[in-house]
Amino acid sequence: MAELVRDIMTKDIVTIDEGETALEAARIMSQKGISSLIVVKDEVPKGIITERDFIKKICAKQLEISQVKITSIMSRIRTVADPDTPIEVAVQRMANRGIRRLPIMQEGKVVGIITVTDLARYLRTILLLEGTLDVNKTDCCSNNNTTTTTTSSSSTC
Repeated sequence: MAELVRDIMTKDIVTIDEGETALEAARIMSQKGISSLIVVKDEVPKGIITERDFIKKICAKQLEISQVKITSIMSRIRTVADPDTPIEVAVQRMANRGIRRLPIMQEGKVVGIITVTDLARYLRTILLLEGTLDVNKTDCCSNNNTTTTTTSSSSTC
């Protein structure tokens, strides 16, 4: 069972140079199907930009996305962990800081990120292994919220 963040972190980190515009960040995030980018200057992490930053700092203010520089909307990285940090410690850092993404740093470079999605997958694995979660009910509803039958009796989500 995974006990260190290295075991569950997302390793494919996508970065963007701090001189880029929010439009370029949105394009990258859309193409890659991701919800955040690490902002770098000379390959040194300076901040993070998330979908939430776009909503609160661009859309809600009706700014022109092509004119907005990343540095004006990025959030600074408030806390990090290293790959050998226990998962429980990482969870506490995220909860205490109210963050959904925790960059994983090693020797001054971002080598991964832990997201709430990573933590949900980890929890699901634990619950399945403990027998607490019924594998037949893990995907009981499709994306359009219809009900399916998992056994002879009807089951709803």
